[in-house]
Amino acid sequence: MIYRGIAASEGIVMGKAYLYTKEKVQIDKNTIPAEKITIEMEKFNDALTLTKKQLLSIRKKASHELGEDKARVFDAHMMMLTDPVFLEDVKELIKKERINAAYAVGKTVNKFVDIFSSIEDDYLQARKVDINDVGERLVRNILGIAADPWQDLTEKAVVVAHDLTPSDTSFLDKSQVLGIATCAGSKTSHTAIMARSLEIPAVLGLGDILDKVKNGYYVILDGIEGEIIINPDDEQVRLYLAKLKDYTENKISLQKFVNLPAVTLDGKKVEVNANIGTPRELSTVIANGGEGIGLYRTEFLYMDRTTLPDEEEQFLSYKEVVEGLKGKPVIIRTLDIGGDKNIPYLHLPEEMNPFLGWRAIRICLDRPDIFKTQLKAILRASAFGKVRIMYPMISTVDEVSKANQILAEVKQELFNDGIDYDKDIKVGIMVETPAAAMIADLLIPEVDFFSIGTNDLCQYTLAVDRVNEKVSHLYQPFHPGILRLIKNVIDVSHKHGKPTGMCGEMAGDPLAAIILVGLGIDELSMSPSAMPTIKKIIRNISYEQSKIVARHALTLSKGEDILKYVKESATDF
Repeated sequence: MIYRGIAASEGIVMGKAYLYTKEKVQIDKNTIPAEKITIEMEKFNDALTLTKKQLLSIRKKASHELGEDKARVFDAHMMMLTDPVFLEDVKELIKKERINAAYAVGKTVNKFVDIFSSIEDDYLQARKVDINDVGERLVRNILGIAADPWQDLTEKAVVVAHDLTPSDTSFLDKSQVLGIATCAGSKTSHTAIMARSLEIPAVLGLGDILDKVKNGYYVILDGIEGEIIINPDDEQVRLYLAKLKDYTENKISLQKFVNLPAVTLDGKKVEVNANIGTPRELSTVIANGGEGIGLYRTEFLYMDRTTLPDEEEQFLSYKEVVEGLKGKPVIIRTLDIGGDKNIPYLHLPEEMNPFLGWRAIRICLDRPDIFKTQLKAILRASAFGKVRIMYPMISTVDEVSKANQILAEVKQELFNDGIDYDKDIKVGIMVETPAAAMIADLLIPEVDFFSIGTNDLCQYTLAVDRVNEKVSHLYQPFHPGILRLIKNVIDVSHKHGKPTGMCGEMAGDPLAAIILVGLGIDELSMSPSAMPTIKKIIRNISYEQSKIVARHALTLSKGEDILKYVKESATDF
């Protein structure tokens, strides 16, 4: 059977399906006879030993793949497993109340969570996350249920899930995961973005796909057309083997563009950069010919942990990227959380409309302690290369002014302490709200550059939830309203002698590249795997031709007509 979804990350793979689920374990309370207390104690001790072994293995893997800073979260988990009070409380419940080990652990975990919840201290409040995580792992091991769903992935497979969180995707083993298929999600969801960064083919928004496939089923995943075929017949396998061969040959042919500049036939230069979330993505950026980092998503440094990263930890992470690029530009976006990116230890409020709520620059301006720590780390890293700072989710001039004021204070503090940083560091904003696009002329005097974030710009302009697959068909980057906003932003910046780039997913779309070059875009930042294709497109068009295409596209009234026109025009280049 063929099921169609959203082509989120390019590629074609074939293999067995692996169903990824994270259902919460239900713990039943059982009274045990006195003679079975010893058996229950042994269950607890054996599970304790296994849990420690698992955490040591996970910590080692995290340190190797994500860095020592991310791995330290597991130190707190290990501390809990050796906490004498915690261990004694569990054992006392088993012995004195004669309850089963799993229930005893659950009850003790809840008791500790309640204690930490009542203490008004951010660090201790955040320990609740550690306690719950370790407690659930311990209970799963007592019950003989896989404590980590990934640990059952022992051979290469196509992962099928309802959805994957940033935490889930950050621990994906690329050598084991052939592809990703999810019920939910969209082309601009974080699952899609991470899949493209890791160069893992993905098809999202497949609805009830979990009801259609079982573990071990053979599947074909087509991340180009957005399809998954369950238990294909021989003819379908032959067809896709031929399609995979063509795709692979095309990828090989693109290699000749990797180290070439993105210059049109008549000399217009466009900087082609990469979007990244962690330093481990640097090798992919370099392998695909990135001319810099157009978007460093710093929020991943704040995830999968229980406390805020301190200044030194952030500095080392930013410095690693800056030094790894060897003088090429690195645009570091300040903390962009909220919306669909929650951080439990910050206790973000439950909101009716989180994408319109307390997020990104709004949090940073309300929490200058968090903002200042990050700005100090970024400024310190700027002493080691070409760093630029970028504020997200800007909608007013006042927000930029306040952010720049805080930046000035941080610069003065570093200067007073004799700490080196780039005194001429460039500062820009993400244009991702219609308001920012419309008042670009008022914002440009406050900054050195613009970078258009089309994911949210499309979402807010078209009133379309970009992670809701039910309205994904309404998400149209080629909508005339979007193109007109983009044109306005570019025109305004150029009038003031300043550049405009784009770091949304539209930047990596080959057809969009033709229009964007024609509109005068200065820089395009995208998933590393998309860079060779975009370089090829730019090197095979002329600036004058693309201007003609862009001008005519802006006269059309429908997004589908614009897309059709650009496709037809592309055949002439």
